[in-house]
Amino acid sequence: MLRLLASKRSLLSQGTKILPRFYHEKVIDHFNNPRNVGSFDKNDPAVGTGLVGAPACGDVMKLQIKVDDTTGEILDACFKTFGCGSAIASSSVATEWVKGKQMEEVLTIKNTEIAKHLSLPPVKLHCSMLAEDAIKAAVKDYQTKRAKSSGDSETEPVEQAAKV
Repeated sequence: MLRLLASKRSLLSQGTKILPRFYHEKVIDHFNNPRNVGSFDKNDPAVGTGLVGAPACGDVMKLQIKVDDTTGEILDACFKTFGCGSAIASSSVATEWVKGKQMEEVLTIKNTEIAKHLSLPPVKLHCSMLAEDAIKAAVKDYQTKRAKSSGDSETEPVEQAAKV
């Protein structure tokens, strides 16, 4: 430990700059002012819940959608995330993007779009991947609930779109 401190002091005394890492302003905004934090009743048949995690870094994300059963439109969305600023920001952006859209449409949201929007560095791309996975898991959960409660096959086209 002392050798490490000594080598850092040596580098600093030689005029070597150690640059700090900064989050993009969009990440900071969504971290400091997260949109749609909260949760819905997971037993509500109109609610789909996606719970995903990344064991490597410890991030856990729960994203929920509330769907209009007749139109398939996502009326509301919320999240709870345990993780870094990038994970929280990715969750916040995902809930904003899914509101007001059809389930088929939200399945086309890709992690690369979220990462680009937030200007995530490569080391934080797993956060946007979690957000994409959480959206897909929430849609799948809603479809499973709907299929069980109605017993019909109306959800099959959406399930096929999710596999694409």
